[in-house]
Amino acid sequence: MIELPQSFVVAEECRKLAWQNGYRRPLGERDGWASFGSTTAQGTIHLAAASPSGPWFLALDHPGIVGELGLPTTDLSGPGRARYLFESLGEVYSVMPRVYALGVSLPDAPLEAFHAATRNLPTTTEAERLVVQRIGQDIFRDRLLAYWQGCCPLTDITDTALLRASHIIPWAACETDAERLDVHNGLLLSALWDATFDRGLVTFDEGGRPEFSSLLSETARAELRWRKPIPLTTEHEQRLSWHRAYQFKRDSR
Repeated sequence: MIELPQSFVVAEECRKLAWQNGYRRPLGERDGWASFGSTTAQGTIHLAAASPSGPWFLALDHPGIVGELGLPTTDLSGPGRARYLFESLGEVYSVMPRVYALGVSLPDAPLEAFHAATRNLPTTTEAERLVVQRIGQDIFRDRLLAYWQGCCPLTDITDTALLRASHIIPWAACETDAERLDVHNGLLLSALWDATFDRGLVTFDEGGRPEFSSLLSETARAELRWRKPIPLTTEHEQRLSWHRAYQFKRDSR
């Protein structure tokens, strides 16, 4: 079903597609599949086509990306853990930004970036430790922006200045840097929702719907508008169960 070997046109289109979406390390062609890696995103992508007019094929080997991409696969044999069929090249282009965003945000990509940025920094004094912590928080925010595609999933707000990286299990309560920097331990919330969530006055149920504390005023509840539930993975839900048990403020009367 695929060109073997790739024609010049297909090979060039594969190269451009990979380059424009952050996979700029050509890894060669095998059995009609051109493979590409990235210096910033985890995993390898593989591209092929039946002809320049399609259909086109994408193969992925990163289990996290495959799991969260949520697209139907094809039974075409080839590299990677999963392979996808697209009728046109434009359809592949529409999917690739999400592939890259998952590649740079899913564990352990943020942790690796943090270790690279702080490897030679001292941590003797409190001031030095705060510098390292700030670097970690900046990386966490950057990767949450990528994971949630720059949009608060609850309100659809995309103004970056109004978006906050909200830890589900707080930074200080995490036992490891891996947990602190795991994007499944975070939600990208608009500022008012972040403040309410951080103070335990709102949490989210397993369906991603808000649960308000009885300590929150009716006026505040009325201003906390939302458009749709947050799409949660199993990893999010596990951490939110901790938030509901230990962070959420119920009426103590």
